[in-house]
Amino acid sequence: MNKEKNFAKKLSIFSETSPVTSPISQEKLVSKVNSLTFNNYANSLGNPQNKSFNNEKAITLNYKSVVEELIKISGTIPLNEFYTKIYSIITKYIDSHFIAVGLLKEKSNCLNLRLLDKRGNVYSTKVFLKETDNPLIKVLNEKQVIFKDDVEFLKLSYFKDYTVAILPLISVNKCIGVMLIEDSYARQNVELYQLIATFSALYSHNFDLLEKSDTYANTDNLTLLYNHRGFQEILTNEISRAETNKQKLSVVMMDICNITKINRELGHAKGDEVIKIVADKIRQNIRESDTAGRYGGDEIAIIMPNTTCEQAKYVAEYLTYSLSCCFIDDIGPAKVSVGISTYPDCADDKEKLLILAEQAMYISQAKGYKDGMSAIISSADFNFWDDAALKSYAEVLGKRHAQLGINFEEELISKFNAEHAMHGNRISEIAASLASAIDAKDPYTKGHSTSVSKFSEALARAINLPEDEVERIKLGALLHDVGKIGIPETVLKKEGPLSDEEWIIMKQHPTIGAEKVLTPNPSLRDLIPIVKYHHERIDGKGYPEGLKNGDIPLAAKIVAIADTYHALISDRPYRRGMDIEKAISILKEGAGTQWDEDLIRTFVQIAPSLGV
Repeated sequence: MNKEKNFAKKLSIFSETSPVTSPISQEKLVSKVNSLTFNNYANSLGNPQNKSFNNEKAITLNYKSVVEELIKISGTIPLNEFYTKIYSIITKYIDSHFIAVGLLKEKSNCLNLRLLDKRGNVYSTKVFLKETDNPLIKVLNEKQVIFKDDVEFLKLSYFKDYTVAILPLISVNKCIGVMLIEDSYARQNVELYQLIATFSALYSHNFDLLEKSDTYANTDNLTLLYNHRGFQEILTNEISRAETNKQKLSVVMMDICNITKINRELGHAKGDEVIKIVADKIRQNIRESDTAGRYGGDEIAIIMPNTTCEQAKYVAEYLTYSLSCCFIDDIGPAKVSVGISTYPDCADDKEKLLILAEQAMYISQAKGYKDGMSAIISSADFNFWDDAALKSYAEVLGKRHAQLGINFEEELISKFNAEHAMHGNRISEIAASLASAIDAKDPYTKGHSTSVSKFSEALARAINLPEDEVERIKLGALLHDVGKIGIPETVLKKEGPLSDEEWIIMKQHPTIGAEKVLTPNPSLRDLIPIVKYHHERIDGKGYPEGLKNGDIPLAAKIVAIADTYHALISDRPYRRGMDIEKAISILKEGAGTQWDEDLIRTFVQIAPSLGV
C-alpha cells in the first residue's frame, strides 16, 4: 500500500466516534468554527472588560481560516517539519514569538522539548518527569491547560516575560506531550489552541504508530535485525546520501559458518540459537551509525556509512574477535566468514556492491581461519581471475542471479575480453574460470564444461591428433557452452522438455558464444568453429546453420559427441543419469546420422575408462 495513503488511513484526523479529547469530523469542525464568535469567547472567559482581553484582536482573528490551513496538512512529513508548519499557520494570523513542543519519551523519563522562534532559531532541551513543579510536567500529568505570564521554567535566558498557553497533547485519552504557544491573548484564543493541540497530538501519535508498524514490517523475527527488505531500503537511502555528500560507504557481509551442519546434527532450533546469538553480538558491537540486517538464512550484512574500506576492516576485525570470545554450548566459539565492498571504489551500483561483498565473503570462507580468526577480505584485495575469486563469483552468480535484475554475465565477458596477453596456461585458467561461472547458473550442469573438455581431449588423443590441435579442442570444449551466458534462466532451468519457442531461444547459444564472446578476443578466434558448430549433425538437421557431414569441422564433431555423452550420464531435474552401457547404445544408434560414425566407433571403446 502506498505509504501516504496508509498514513492517511491511519491518521483518520477527525473521527466522529472519538472521545472529547480527540478530534472531530471535518464537517463538524467547520460547524464548530463557524460558531466560534466573539460572544462565545467573552462568555467563556467571564468579564469582557478584563485588561488582558482585546476586542479588536478577538474580532479580527479568523478561526475558520486557521482550521482550513490545518486541514491542508497531509502526508507523512517528519514531526519537526509538521510542527514548523503548525507554527507558520499560527504566525500567519497571530503575532506569536515562539512555539514549543515536548514529546514524551517514556524510556528516558523526560520530555524532549523543541522550541522554534519567529526568526527560525531552534532550541532543544530535556525536561525530566521528576521535575514535578515545572508547569510543563504539571500539564503532562494533569492534562489541563496552564497559562503563564513568564517562561523562566524553560531555563532559556532569551525568553522570559512572555505570556504562554501550555496545552496537553492528548490522543486516545493519553497525554503524549505538551505544546507551548506564546501569545499575549493566549487566554482568549485558548479554544482554538486546544483544537490545534488535539490535531497535533493525533498526528504525532499516528506518525509514531506508522513508524513502529514500518519497523515491525522490516524486522526479522528471529534476530530482531532488519530483514532483507528493510536492509535494502536503508542501503538505497544511504548510498543516495553518500553520493550527495561525496562520502564512502562500506558493506560488510558475514556468513555464519557450519549452520547447515549444525541444523543437520543438532537440529534447527540449535541453528536458530546460533544465528540469534551472533546477531545479538553484532548488534551490541556495531557503531551507532551502522545498520545490521539479516541478508539471508545464515548471512548478516552491515551498512557502514561514511566508512572507508580500511575503517570497515578495523570494525570487522573487532566484531570477529568479539564473536570468537562467544562460546556456544555443544558448538564452541561463533565463527563467521567476512567480505567487504566499498562505495564508490568497488562499485557505484547497489546490487553490484552487494554481489562483490558476497563474493569477498566466499573467498574469506575458502581461506578459512588463522589463529581462530577468519580472513577478512575486501573486493579490492583479490585478482578477479584468481581461482578462489572466480569460484566464489560462480557461487554468487548461481545463488543470486535469479533474484537480481543486474546482468553480471555481461561484466564477466567484458573482463574476459579485456584480458591482455592471453596465452598458454593463462588462457586455460581464465577459460576454466569463465566456464565455471556459467555452469553455476544451472546446478544440474555444474562441472559440465570441464567434463566435456576432458572427454573431448581423450577422443582427440585416441585418434592421434597433433598436440597443438588436442589443446585447441580441449580449450574449445571448455568454452563450448559459453553462449548460454545470454540464455534466460527460465529456459536453462526448465524441468522437462522445452517448448518450440524455448528451443528457438536455446538454439541461439552457439552463435552467441562465437560472436559475442570469442570474436572480440583475438587469442580465442580459432575456437569459433568448435563453439559455433558443436550442435550440427551429420544429416544436416543440426543448428545453427544446418551443416552436413563434410562441412562440419572435425573438432566440432568431437565436442558434439563428448557433450552428448556427458549429458546422457548426468542427472537432470526430470530424470536420473543413464548408466554407461545405455549412453553408449544411444550414441551407436545415432552414428552416421547425428554423429560421425568413425568417431563414435573410437569413443565407445574409450568411454568406460573416462569415468563421470
